[in-house]
Amino acid sequence: MAAAEPVVPALPNSGGVGAGAPSGTVPVLFCFSVFARPSSVPHGAGYELLIQKFLSLYGDQIDMHRKFVVQLFAEEWGQYVDLPKGFAVSERCKLTTLGNLTPSSTVFFCCDMQERFRPAIKYFGDIISVGQRLLQGARILGIPVIVTEQYPKGLGSTVQEIDLTGVKLVLPKTKFSMVLPEVEAALAEIPGVRSVVLFGVETHVCIQQTALELVGRGVEVHIVADATSSRSMMDRMFALERLARTGIIVTTSEAVLLQLVADKDHPKFKEVQNLIKASAPESGLLSKV
Repeated sequence: MAAAEPVVPALPNSGGVGAGAPSGTVPVLFCFSVFARPSSVPHGAGYELLIQKFLSLYGDQIDMHRKFVVQLFAEEWGQYVDLPKGFAVSERCKLTTLGNLTPSSTVFFCCDMQERFRPAIKYFGDIISVGQRLLQGARILGIPVIVTEQYPKGLGSTVQEIDLTGVKLVLPKTKFSMVLPEVEAALAEIPGVRSVVLFGVETHVCIQQTALELVGRGVEVHIVADATSSRSMMDRMFALERLARTGIIVTTSEAVLLQLVADKDHPKFKEVQNLIKASAPESGLLSKV
């Protein structure tokens, strides 16, 4: 199996990986079989670029049935993986455990759940219902919530069913992504933010662009599938598939809420349990994820 190592600054004892790498890039060692070739990628590059670079180096040696993986640095490598002769790891990367949600390091993003989208978005009533549940859970657990509204002058405000009591920020926007300067400033004020739980509309536009920008900034993103939709179910389906391939976590509202409490003995467990006693709507979204 081939392996590409995307984020480990593996620097040689003299020359090689990282030597002469352009400013603003991360040195990368692409490995296949017995071969290892140094390269570099821009800071914040995602898996898609890494895969393209890997295939440009080794594509002619990989048959169509062979799988390959993009592998992140882990502490175990120092014990179990031999470095090529002449190379040494001079700096260790922080290893992020994908999917580990905790209230103290999580922010909820509610994206453009507005009145004018009601007749156009598939199963909009269902995602409103689930969005309500998520915001109630955020209030119970003390999780900050950031809300945006896409061009509210023309598209209206957030629907009345969504209770915005206690949210940290409600912002109008024209940019599709929620990653506005005001949002970045708000995140900077919250110590230790590692994860964003993201939901709203539309999956293939504002949700997708927000998720990709956040990941590019080193934030782990959890997209709540049962609280996210589009006008077109095809657009929604392919957006979720693409996002999942880039390492973004596609999950459900119940999974998120129970992961945040994590233990039956959590002091807020009973309140969260009451939120999920009735299952989320089994709408047409179910077969289209």
